Amino acid sequence: MKTVPLISSHDAKEAKVSARIVVEVHRALTDFIRAGITLPEIDAFVAKKLRELKCKSAFLKYKMPGQPPFPSYSCLSVNDCVVHGTHTMTQSPLSPGDLISVDIGVIHKGWVGDAAWTWAIEHASDENHKLMQAGRDSLSAGIKAMQPARPMMDFARAVQGVAEDDFGFHLIRGLGGHGYGRTLHAPPFISNVVPAHPSEWPDGWRTFEPGMLIAVEPMLAIGTGHIENMQGTWPIFSADNSMSVHFEADIHITEDGPIDLTQGLQELPYIIGG
Repeated sequence: MKTVPLISSHDAKEAKVSARIVVEVHRALTDFIRAGITLPEIDAFVAKKLRELKCKSAFLKYKMPGQPPFPSYSCLSVNDCVVHGTHTMTQSPLSPGDLISVDIGVIHKGWVGDAAWTWAIEHASDENHKLMQAGRDSLSAGIKAMQPARPMMDFARAVQGVAEDDFGFHLIRGLGGHGYGRTLHAPPFISNVVPAHPSEWPDGWRTFEPGMLIAVEPMLAIGTGHIENMQGTWPIFSADNSMSVHFEADIHITEDGPIDLTQGLQELPYIIGG
């Protein structure tokens, strides 16, 4: 297992500032996003907001093996696009009833903040509203389970119990949360589902330790837990093209339990642009 970086109390204060900036950008987006707007316009708004807040995008030009540099300031994923949507993948404007997930990553004074949220445009079908509720509730349940000295498997059990057992939706397999700090991605990997075999998630029985910074992010789809990378680049879609949602929060593990550094996201509305 790879070593998981642990932070000091001073570092935790810096990390909290970055996380609060992410929340501020999301709050601004709830007033900006509406039907008729395009993904390039949303990404330009994010870029402008980050400049105003004196920070940089943690996503722009980010590289992963086998992928070109990420082209956008934010991840913009609409409807069946689960994660890693770009502002270049479509020029079509948002329509009433669309679901949009916006993942914001910032770098402020060397510290990363990284969180995503999903909204419906103007209105939501009963099923889509239920899907958003499942995403929010599963994230909350997972965070509560991130107790020091408890195995990381507790997080997956809690998330899966809500998203799949209580609501009947599907968590995306193979994707999950991650450590972060001065880099966007660090150990450990945090699965949203209990693995069928221990080799699928070697970190699953590692325990949460005070000082860990972890971005946790349930991703749900209505019809399947499998994905399709249809363009061979960044955007990842649900394999059956069913609607999907993505909710992500930044968590600091302390001796007294988990602290949600992105507290306030749960207060955002389900429906915007009306």
